[in-house]
Amino acid sequence: MNDPAPLSAAKIIPVVQEQEDTLYAVRQRIYPRAVSGRFATWRWALVWITQAVFYGLCWFDWNGRQAVLFHLVERKFYIFGWVFWPQDVFFLTLILLISAFSLFLFTAVAGRLWCGYACPQTVYTEIFMWIEEKIEGDRPKRMKLDQQPKSARKFRIKATKHAAWIAVGLWTGFTFVGYFTPIRELAGAVGNWTLGPWETFWILFYGFATYGNAGFMREQVCKYMCPYARFQGVMFDPDTLTITYDTERGQPRGARNKRLDYKAAGLGDCVDCGICVQVCPTGIDIRDGLQYECIGCAACIDACDQVMDKMSYPKGLIRYSTENAIKEHWGRREILRHLMRPRTLVYTSILSVVVVGFIYGLTTRIPLRVDVIRDRATLAREVEDGKIENVFRLQVTNTAEETRRFALGVSGLDKIDLASDRMVEVPPASTRSVIARVVAPGDSAGHGSHPIFFEVKATEHQDVFVREKASFLLP
Repeated sequence: MNDPAPLSAAKIIPVVQEQEDTLYAVRQRIYPRAVSGRFATWRWALVWITQAVFYGLCWFDWNGRQAVLFHLVERKFYIFGWVFWPQDVFFLTLILLISAFSLFLFTAVAGRLWCGYACPQTVYTEIFMWIEEKIEGDRPKRMKLDQQPKSARKFRIKATKHAAWIAVGLWTGFTFVGYFTPIRELAGAVGNWTLGPWETFWILFYGFATYGNAGFMREQVCKYMCPYARFQGVMFDPDTLTITYDTERGQPRGARNKRLDYKAAGLGDCVDCGICVQVCPTGIDIRDGLQYECIGCAACIDACDQVMDKMSYPKGLIRYSTENAIKEHWGRREILRHLMRPRTLVYTSILSVVVVGFIYGLTTRIPLRVDVIRDRATLAREVEDGKIENVFRLQVTNTAEETRRFALGVSGLDKIDLASDRMVEVPPASTRSVIARVVAPGDSAGHGSHPIFFEVKATEHQDVFVREKASFLLP
């Protein structure tokens, strides 16, 4: 039998193209319409609060240094009156647990509140869209401008917008790096053109990431890059508050005159104006039901309520509600009563325990750390009067922001004593290495290893005391 003739390239290419068209969706440019209302006010309040904290906090001083600084070179984290060291990873773990369970709890109760109001992607997209609106105009003007052919006027407007976006992005990158390198030193280095390579890289990287994500990618980040958008579905249940379109009340939808008796005409409350779609930053139609692209910003609620006001219809056609509430026609009291359910109670209990543990750990934290390292060169040796000497190195870390003197002592064996300095002074937020020569009579215990304890106590703060275990060798 003859082999079939090979397919020509002309026959193969259309097949490949057809597969690509089915696998990849072409992005449709979204032009969100500006909206006002109570939820828009809340969003902008969160924008102002979060950015005031982010841009301003790094310029505050505390005890003569930056109030919040994650100093990577010195390997110290300064947070107001606290100084954290790499050994304090326990507190970092608790912070991550608090963040995770807070996110779980908020999502189980009210959906994607974080995404809609405080997520950096949402916040900076709001800022960049505001700049875009101020420079290019409202939604119709922006759409018309993009459809116009190239011209000097269009180039000027677009260049002005992008220059403003880049300025915000670079300032954001500079501020971000200012939390890891002292911001005043960083500002001086920028002004003197002496910025280091790593600082330069991270300012540019974070700045242009902000520029690209908030200026161009926008909803693409939420739809395709953010993992939270994908796993949120498993955290919802029928009693989770989400942005919901009341299908029973709104359908069938259709345009009508305000004076029309629309109920007699068989119409629902939805006038099919499409404004809820126009204001959506991800371009979805909430009337099609809950979708993973919905970030919970509630812009559609503000828009729909304004239309309902103009039509003299009751507000709430689109509102925060739950699946069960819509189905059972619950009021606010029933909705609130069902918010406290096993899932939210478990999240609340775990979160409360972790928060209490974190607060307890901070309040009882001793601003002193001692690490004992044995001198490996000489494990044990005999000195005068038949005594045995072991040599240790003590790493005394003063985590307080004041110079402190510490008294050293040792116990654990009969007549054990220090044959070296008994006092050490450590500068604020610093570590001092001390050689501790420990001697004990050769007959104070049997041969072998014996537990002893180094005792380090602040001379002016008796409650600052650490007792560290070590081993004393008797040959």
